[in-house]
This record gives sequence, structure tokens and C-alpha cells, in this order.
Amino acid sequence: MFLDEAVITVRSGSGGNGSVSFRREKYIPRGGPDGGDGGRGGSVIFRADRNLGTLLDLSRKASYRAGDGRPGGGNNRAGRNAPDLIVTVPVGTVVREALPDGPAREGPLLGDLLGDGQELVVARGGKGGRGNKAFATPTRQAPREAEEGRAGEERKLYLELKLIADVGLVGLPNAGKSTLLSRLSRATPKIADYPFTTLTPNLGIAEVGDYRRIVIADIPGLIEGAHTGHGLGIEFLRHIERTSTIVHLVSVEAGSPERMAADYRTVEGELEAYGEALASKPRIVAATKLDTLSHEDGASLVRGFAEALGCPVLGISAATGQGLPDLLASAVRLLDATRAI
Repeated sequence: MFLDEAVITVRSGSGGNGSVSFRREKYIPRGGPDGGDGGRGGSVIFRADRNLGTLLDLSRKASYRAGDGRPGGGNNRAGRNAPDLIVTVPVGTVVREALPDGPAREGPLLGDLLGDGQELVVARGGKGGRGNKAFATPTRQAPREAEEGRAGEERKLYLELKLIADVGLVGLPNAGKSTLLSRLSRATPKIADYPFTTLTPNLGIAEVGDYRRIVIADIPGLIEGAHTGHGLGIEFLRHIERTSTIVHLVSVEAGSPERMAADYRTVEGELEAYGEALASKPRIVAATKLDTLSHEDGASLVRGFAEALGCPVLGISAATGQGLPDLLASAVRLLDATRAI
């Protein structure tokens, strides 16, 4: 099961109390204070792990708590520090502090875990209290006070997973995104002839030449009104934010250049309504499912679609492989040009 949102509570450990103690040994009448400091409480730390692909495990546990530091002891013995609690999360996890009132996703940003092994301290452990040894001065040689350890932090967090990919495949339901992903990579998304076959984003790695690999994300089908919650799109538009480029797929099954242009503008409208970051991403437009038409009809439809949009359009067929090498080559060139800016 894919899950890309979770709300959890984390609490770091409290510091141990300092000790009040005096050295009492035979033949040492003025031993003085020897109370040790308390140990530090454990912190709660998120660590990104590229082997994880969902927040499902975190959602099953409502709270995470680190241990408390141990109190100090006599003979200047410091309390033991509590170990930090390491919580693994998928690469691409955005961490926000959940608002007590209002939508959790609008809380202040605490961190964005983009690299494998990257860590983020979400609740810092409390400092241990000082023992009475720390309060001794030349004029105050027998202090009978010590500090209590500082309390740990407690936070309610909103976690959001945004997939990281080089290329994001977008289009209306049944535009051929899943089939294309399965042909370009070893991914095995569910494929069927009804809308919303893809209920979760899928990732695949396409090999270009001997040394180049690009990560491709199949984003579930968008419909008009997706950015306001219609269909499935609002749940997955966030994943397009991480992609460097977009390949917009439009099926020739629409039947005419005008209908294809209308389908294209429906999806582009949703991307623009979601935010400028999506609307401004570099993109490639591809007309899919050319295998359903004759060569002449398909070529004519692609030309008419390109004229209606006023931009180049690649004609492809995931079923036969037509145009796929050109599509990959174009994606690589666009990626390189984007990263060079």
C-alpha cells in the first residue's frame, strides 16, 4: 500500500536530574560536594532511507518517544545519556510542524529530506541538570542544591512524501502513462482499459546508453478540477513538484487535433491552478497510441495537433515501440539543458 501523508507525535527524552552528594570517607573530614550531572535525554531524529517508498509504517504508530537521561550520582558520577531515537523515512519526505488549528499541511517547515542518509533532528533531547559539585565556590563550599534535568520537546508533525524523479508522466486517465513506463523501464504498474487504473504513483528507471539512467514517475491520471479535489489528482499533484521535467501524454484516441488540444489544455490548466512551479516546468508533448491508427492517419493527426498547440509534438506508441528512442533522447537533452541553467 502506498501512503504519502502521515501525522505523528514525537517526544524527546528529558535530561536526568543532577545529584546532591558529599564525599564521606574516613580520614577526609572535609570531602566536599561530589554530586554528578544528569545525563542528556535522547533526541528524535529522522533519517532518509532510499529503500523506503511509503509513509505507511509511520502512520501505523501514532507516537515516537526517546528515552530519558539517567540522574547523576555521588563520587562525581555523571548520569548516562539516553540514546537517540532514529526514525527512518523515505527520501523526499517533507516535515512540517502540524498546526493546532487549521490544516496540518500549512504548518511551519522543519526540513526537507532529499538525500539518502540525510538526518533531521525533529525533537532535541533535554539537557541534564548540574549536580551540587558544579555550584561549589570558594565562599560556598557545601552547596546543597542541584538542577533538575530539562524536559524533552513534544511535537505533532505532518509528514508529506513527494517522489523525486527526473521525468514525470502526466495526462488524462488512459493516456498511456503506465504502458509507456513499463516499456521504458522494468516497472510493472497495473494496466487496464478503464479510467484510474493507476491509483498510486509508480517509479521506473530507464537506461539511456551504457552509463546514463533517468528516473521516471507515472503520475495518476488528472481530470478537470483535480486541484480542488476532483478525481485522484489532488493527492498526486505534489509528486510532480519534484520532477525536473514533464512529458505530457495525449492519446490520439481523442479523434481530432481539436479534441486532443482540449485534452492537453485540461491537464495544463490543472497544473497551472496547482501552482506556478508546475506550470513553468520544461515539458515534452507526445501523442500516444499511434498503433491504433494507420501510419498516414496517425501522422496527419500528430501534425494537426502540433499546429493547434504551436509547439513540437512527438508521435509514439508504447505498444510497438514507435518513437520511444526519440522520446528518451529528447528527455535527456531537456534534462541536461535544465540542469545547466
